[in-house]
Amino acid sequence: SRVWGNKHEGDEKSVGSGFITATFGTGDEQKKVMLVTLPVYSKAENEGEEKEKGKLHLWLTDNTHIVDIGPVSGRDEDVAASSLLYKSGGSGTDGKEELIALYEKKGGEDESSLGMVPVRLTAQLQRVKDVLATWKKVDKQVSQLCSSGAAEVTAPGTACTADKITAGLVGFLSGNFSDDTWRDEYLGVNATVKKGTKEGVAAGVAE
Repeated sequence: SRVWGNKHEGDEKSVGSGFITATFGTGDEQKKVMLVTLPVYSKAENEGEEKEKGKLHLWLTDNTHIVDIGPVSGRDEDVAASSLLYKSGGSGTDGKEELIALYEKKGGEDESSLGMVPVRLTAQLQRVKDVLATWKKVDKQVSQLCSSGAAEVTAPGTACTADKITAGLVGFLSGNFSDDTWRDEYLGVNATVKKGTKEGVAAGVAE
């Protein structure tokens, strides 16, 4: 499938991004997710001027969490459009699991395109599986924060209810600190901790 989106600024044409759904795991351990290729823009100097280049990244989401799996395109490549192809290793196949990105490289001022480039995303596919394993581990960790007894006596509207505590939980900040960064256990968006004072007492604020 294709997702079309506009560049975040400027008069550039729309960018076509790859979008697929995939199911990982077996039996009760199956997890359905979406994989998307989207460009991440950074300014690069070119003949004294700054021009933005779109480096293609692979993103993983389950409609609750989202993680940047990492770059797909080369360092100096400017990507115009992309597609994703996924083949599972289940029954009816040769057992070989593959994830492939196909993207269009932008040309210079005299060339509209440099053609299509296929890339086998072996490392990125393994990273996807590692992230899914982390999500499962953190879900279990968060679920254990509320004992079954606490869920029975806790008032409605609080975190510890009879409902699944991880349902709709986007992120989880626990004890994973590094300098001024409070890392999301689900590998999503981290929080920045800023030191401050409140009524003469040292305090920290997470953003």
